[in-house]
Amino acid sequence: MKNFLIFLLIAPLAPSAWAEKDHSSFDSAVSPETKSRFAMLDDVRILANGLLQLGHGLKDFVHKTKGQMNDIFQKLYIFDRSFYELSLQTSEIKEEEELLRQTTARLQINNEEIKNLSQEMNLKIEDLIQNKIQLQEQVWGLEDKVTKLAIIQPSMEETKEISSLKAFVEEQDNHIKQLLRIVEDQHTQLDRQHNQILELEDKLNHIELQELAENSFTGEQTEPEATLFPLHNTTAGSHTPDGVTPDCTALYNSGVRASGVYTIKPNGSEAFNVYCEMTFGSSWTVIQNRVDGLLDFNQTWDAYTNGFGDLKEEFWLGLNKTYSITKQGDYILRIELQDWRGNKRYIQYAFSLGGPETAYTLQLQRISGSIPNALPEQTELRFSTADHDVDTINDFNCPENYLGGWWHSECEETNLNGKYVAPRSRGRLDRRKGLYWKPKNGRYYLLKSTKIMIHPTDLKSFD
Repeated sequence: MKNFLIFLLIAPLAPSAWAEKDHSSFDSAVSPETKSRFAMLDDVRILANGLLQLGHGLKDFVHKTKGQMNDIFQKLYIFDRSFYELSLQTSEIKEEEELLRQTTARLQINNEEIKNLSQEMNLKIEDLIQNKIQLQEQVWGLEDKVTKLAIIQPSMEETKEISSLKAFVEEQDNHIKQLLRIVEDQHTQLDRQHNQILELEDKLNHIELQELAENSFTGEQTEPEATLFPLHNTTAGSHTPDGVTPDCTALYNSGVRASGVYTIKPNGSEAFNVYCEMTFGSSWTVIQNRVDGLLDFNQTWDAYTNGFGDLKEEFWLGLNKTYSITKQGDYILRIELQDWRGNKRYIQYAFSLGGPETAYTLQLQRISGSIPNALPEQTELRFSTADHDVDTINDFNCPENYLGGWWHSECEETNLNGKYVAPRSRGRLDRRKGLYWKPKNGRYYLLKSTKIMIHPTDLKSFD
């Protein structure tokens, strides 16, 4: 700004000097007083024009600054509102957790009291059983006496003794029956308290993990499934059959039945190794597998394009290899999930995958499954990583903030290539970067392991 003002002050002087040099003959004919007046008027005009332009520039700068400040204030307002809503949700969760803990503590105390009472009742029952045995022996003795009395007329004293013994036996039987009813009631109450404690403990575990699922998660039927997420089949190693096949399904149709690493050669592509999962009466080509979090999935664009990891452990097959398989025909995408409580779910989509020129655009349409959908359907989803974010939403980099490459859509939390988070991890921000399945209107569903596989829709297409 200072250089600009100096230029405005110096600029009027230069034209005056040029004018004096070029028109010296004219200036010699004009009086010094007249020439000085004209020069001063020209300088004033030029200076005024410069100041006017400077004023316009300052006006534009002020308007632009006001607009930027308004944008900043608007973003701050949105941030404050979001933070306030998150604070309210956190407070509600903490209050619910504390209430459940208090209720559980009370029920545990009641459970101990009932157990002690039950032990006392059991001791009393044992005593009563012993008394009953003794009474039975006495009754048997009395029966012998009654048999004898049927033959011999009893005396008055013996009659009184028999009557008193009968009354005593009836009284003891009634007392035993009453105690047995009390014990049964106590056992029923104890079972009810125990079930309540189990339910509350289950709720506490769900709150600690932040993985409360919608009712539809447990309401849907699951199909019979084989063991999910095996480490690898020790009897099946890397194998290349005679005549390389285009995918795992064709390999299965040729007679191979063992899961493991095999070499395939899709049409128009180089040969490469894949992991074939022989299950559900066919074979699936696995494109992603996560079981223990030992492999870091926060990789670059090139890594996600070419693939990384160990095909017998955790791995990502690679976008380029997956595209070379799927461009041969129509394929089904199957996602298998397992949470930290051992529950297993799956979902299947009809899908299409674009090539590198489209940033491997993915389009999905749900076919079946035992878990609510958490990925947008009929939408072009572009793959992105922290160093190659093709769709930045509101200047918010999804891969950088949620970690791991994925087909992001408006930075939703569902990301099966995110950070591997154990159940006891603390901090809400870390959980949002974790390995979750997040339906649109549901809560976070924390995952222990995932597997993504593909299979041609026509089972006989590669026979």
